[in-house]
Amino acid sequence: MPATPYFHVDVFGTRPLTGNGLAVFVHTDAWSAPAMQALTQEMKQFESIFLSEIGPQGARARVFTVEEELPFAGHPVLGAAVVLHRLLSPEAAQAEWVLQLPLGPLTVRTQRAEAHHRAEMNQGRAAIGEAIDSKVLGPILAALGLGPQALVAGLAARVMSTGLPYLVLPVQAQALDQVAFSGQNLEPLLAVLGAKFVFLLDPVGREVRTWDNLGRVEDVATGSAAGPAAAYLWLAGLAEPDAPVLLAQGRFAGRASQLQVRRDPAGDLWVSGEVWPMAQGTLEIPASELQD
Repeated sequence: MPATPYFHVDVFGTRPLTGNGLAVFVHTDAWSAPAMQALTQEMKQFESIFLSEIGPQGARARVFTVEEELPFAGHPVLGAAVVLHRLLSPEAAQAEWVLQLPLGPLTVRTQRAEAHHRAEMNQGRAAIGEAIDSKVLGPILAALGLGPQALVAGLAARVMSTGLPYLVLPVQAQALDQVAFSGQNLEPLLAVLGAKFVFLLDPVGREVRTWDNLGRVEDVATGSAAGPAAAYLWLAGLAEPDAPVLLAQGRFAGRASQLQVRRDPAGDLWVSGEVWPMAQGTLEIPASELQD
């Protein structure tokens, strides 16, 4: 039986067994979307990424959560690029890759360290939505178990996106500890505002939280939201315009993570973090179970 390898890495961690776990599958050219969805559910990671058409400078990629396929996601892109670095250029100190996602191409740079890699991706410029009246946010706050006092006075919520639209809610530090999902699905409430997920941001402590829309699973490190969050801080004048922004996430899930965002002279946002190789394995199910 032909071996089908896959890889497990931790992304945005400060050491092994921190950050956001990720399964990376390679040579998935003939695999079906239902098979990718089922494998993601099997792995029980927040997301998995599937690489096909692998070449010297990159690959085509598809990202799945346990519920659906996403056009773009952050930590899977960084983790996949490091796997490509280890497979295709293991002796190179640094490399650059282009991953073709449904959203479009993403440039990722990887750098080898002693026991891990550092990776950064170009998310382009953030799309910035209009300021949202706090009165509109009542049902969303209620679904999170929060009241209007959780919001930071003088700062407006906005929908921000570098590919995946988030409702960025600026909240008091203590509100991060007080979230208690009511069980109401946030999806229809967010859709009215043009957002896919909600993203809580403590602008003082620069700590963030986000979940699936039912609040069942908390994301440990959300690369696709890091760029929008940093753009929000720059827009509000809460971060030095030429200095990188460091965000903390994952504390409440017991998986401390650090995400860094910088803005280049062209205005593009680069999101970076450490990637730690954890394990690799081989799928033993027949190829026919994975193909269209």
